[in-house]
Amino acid sequence: MARPVTLYTLQWGDLPLESVCEKAKAFGYDGLELGLPDHVDVRRTDGEYYEGIKSLLKKYELQLYTISSHLVGQAVCDNIDERHQSILPAYIWGDGDPEGVHQRATEEMIRTGYAAKALGVDTVVGFTGSSIWHLLYSFPPVTDAMIKKGYDDFARRFLPILDEYQKLGIRFALEVHPTEIAFDTFSAKRALEAVNYHPAFGFNYDPSHLGYQGVDYVDFIYQFPERIFHVHMKDVHWSDIPKQVGIFGGHVTFGDPRRYWNFRSLGHGKINFEEIIRALNSIGYQGPLSVEWEDSAMDREQGAWESCQLVKKVDFRPSAVAFDACFEKKR
Repeated sequence: MARPVTLYTLQWGDLPLESVCEKAKAFGYDGLELGLPDHVDVRRTDGEYYEGIKSLLKKYELQLYTISSHLVGQAVCDNIDERHQSILPAYIWGDGDPEGVHQRATEEMIRTGYAAKALGVDTVVGFTGSSIWHLLYSFPPVTDAMIKKGYDDFARRFLPILDEYQKLGIRFALEVHPTEIAFDTFSAKRALEAVNYHPAFGFNYDPSHLGYQGVDYVDFIYQFPERIFHVHMKDVHWSDIPKQVGIFGGHVTFGDPRRYWNFRSLGHGKINFEEIIRALNSIGYQGPLSVEWEDSAMDREQGAWESCQLVKKVDFRPSAVAFDACFEKKR
């Protein structure tokens, strides 16, 4: 095993953190990726609170490498509507006024950077949201100016967060994902350009969001060797034959068998994890491999245990020498 294997706790947010620690340790994980807001309250400013979290993980011999704020991060740049009320804490939603939600979400993301610092980690994973996701299918025709406006809006709203993170020595890793400002290789490049390649901005690599789109998910790693700040290990299956519900999801829920694609527990989908490991070795990534377990058709405890074993089996250290280096004999 070359890298630590961690469990992302967002999908376990219904359980107290200590229960998640117990389970993660029993499943064989080396550490956790703490999901906000359920398992860290970033409004807390007292050091004792954060020391308590670190002590709890130490009790179970679990390491902490990352904290993640996907739900609040989504509200920074999104077009806010009633959907967001169900995923946001009440103090972020407030009265639901969109600009107020944006501002409170931004403040919370900055607080998240301070919480990461207090916990001794240097990476915050999350979403950005996007004001132009609804323009994905270009009809009626979408102009270049409309798309540029969306990337400008992203830069305007996220640069203050990134500037604070840089001061703190924290990096923000955007999970490249549909509904975000970056959802494939091309849009990820454009997002980097929008923030002028800010040193605190990079990516959380998750192949499951790229594979079913038809994006070369291994090539993505080679395209951004210096910007892969964190890695999610998650699988997805897509159909070899036409289905009733296509790539856009057809307004049916995840897990519906009529869908063209669904997330699956690791090893039950189509993602080639060995090629991912080889690419990560090639770029020198030595951070954690974090299991984000999402499979509507499988018990999550079985899936989390299985996934941990699979990642530890598929991961390997890169060779320090060429295989044929020993052929040449010195005389």
